[in-house]
Amino acid sequence: MSTTLLQSNLPGLELIHRGKVRDVYALSDDRLLMVATDRLSAFDVVLPNPIPGKGEMLTQISNFWFGKTAHLVPNHLLDVPLAEVLPPGTDLALYEKRAVVTRRLKPVPVEAIARGYLIGSGWKDYRATGALCGITLPAGLQQAQQLPEPIFTPSTKAAVGDHDQNVSYAVMVDAVGADLAGQVREATLAIYQWAAAYAAERGIIIADTKLEFGTDASGKLYVMDEMLTPDSSRFWPADEYRVGISPPSYDKQFVRDWLETQDWNKTAPGPVIPDEVIARTAAKYGEALHKLAGIRLD
Repeated sequence: MSTTLLQSNLPGLELIHRGKVRDVYALSDDRLLMVATDRLSAFDVVLPNPIPGKGEMLTQISNFWFGKTAHLVPNHLLDVPLAEVLPPGTDLALYEKRAVVTRRLKPVPVEAIARGYLIGSGWKDYRATGALCGITLPAGLQQAQQLPEPIFTPSTKAAVGDHDQNVSYAVMVDAVGADLAGQVREATLAIYQWAAAYAAERGIIIADTKLEFGTDASGKLYVMDEMLTPDSSRFWPADEYRVGISPPSYDKQFVRDWLETQDWNKTAPGPVIPDEVIARTAAKYGEALHKLAGIRLD
């Protein structure tokens, strides 16, 4: 059975970050405990009610991809049993599928995005300028059309409640240096292309994905946080894909669609989401986890 956790509470551990979804605690020896809660964010606002089991599904699918792509890029996961780091008296069952022990890394201060299809903010920018993050694209492309080849499009990392902003690769180079920028771009595209081919064999198109990276004390690059989840990627069922429309996706689109019908200005606090919308969204996350990783949590 899946569990529900809106906010973690681990007395005795130092909480160093509470994000839109993840709570991060400091451990000894340059390690972190990362907990994926069931908090739901949309339009960069954390909404009042959770999606039960969402954090477990996000963690399990991330762990699956971290394992599958370790031959391409090292990742932040450490093989440390949770029972060794959780405070005494903690309900292990509440955390065992949603928490991981990781390396403590220095985050690269950009969102690393790979795009294989023209959708979302990329489609919006293309219609306005014919380009995306400084990359000129062929004329006449349609919504959701596959790009001639995957492209790397970084964005700024926004604080909770703010919006990420697409930036050019040159801006990223100025921010982190040419060597690190090049490593991140190469790693992002390698992961995306491998995962897209894997997913295609299972009837899923990965339209785009957002990755995060960090470096250790020696400067070695690791992929971290989450990987190829419905929160950080657009997964489309291949049999429902059509050029010229925004295809249905395995993510929180049900929530976004419902929110668009509400009298809400997309600032906090957000409205309470109806149970039916929550249930349909949870089912979509579960379907993606099963189709891609063969895992069921019910």
